[in-house]
Amino acid sequence: MNSCRLMEWLSEMGETDIWDEPMSIQAVQKSNVVTLQELRALMEQVDSPLKQCATNMVFGVGNEHANVLLLGEAPGAEEDKQGLPFVGQSGQLLDKMLAAIGLDRSMVYITNILPWRPPGNRTPTSEEIALFLPYVLKHISIISPKIVVCLGGTATKALLQKNDGIVRLRGRWTKVEGMSARVIATFHPAYLLRSPSQKREAWIDFLQIKSALASIN
Repeated sequence: MNSCRLMEWLSEMGETDIWDEPMSIQAVQKSNVVTLQELRALMEQVDSPLKQCATNMVFGVGNEHANVLLLGEAPGAEEDKQGLPFVGQSGQLLDKMLAAIGLDRSMVYITNILPWRPPGNRTPTSEEIALFLPYVLKHISIISPKIVVCLGGTATKALLQKNDGIVRLRGRWTKVEGMSARVIATFHPAYLLRSPSQKREAWIDFLQIKSALASIN
């Protein structure tokens, strides 16, 4: 049994002690890390079994001073190959969604909850999310956006610490304790590729983002 399949099997059996002990949110926030380069170096030291199955770490990309930060779930196959977030089919759709409200990748910042691709593109486990959430919050803190857009249920539940589904949570502005940015959730582009009938709701969400940006500028 290879290491990736072994990791999956242990996780399925509930053997969660294979995961590194999560670094607390307070510990990461109080660390001396103040730049993206330092954060990346810190994350590369995380002892996660995901590394054994991934090709590249997918950190983040875009404008480091962006007003809008988009938070996805985890890298897919193409993202893992290139080491960049949202470069596959869902990334192409995301580009079109951004363009529809006058934005492009040079104007936003994009990252994910997990920096390494889960085997088989499976949904991140609660242990994986707990391990990387402190780094996600630090990532957002360094960029200091005015708006955070959660793409899909995994990113939304992780950041908002809620169990409700994306259908219930999308399209609502909310605040996260300790974060100055306003947060809004919408459907993940990959979901929209599978369920194009939901694009109308996603468009409504993006119009809200456009309106909020206009009030900032």
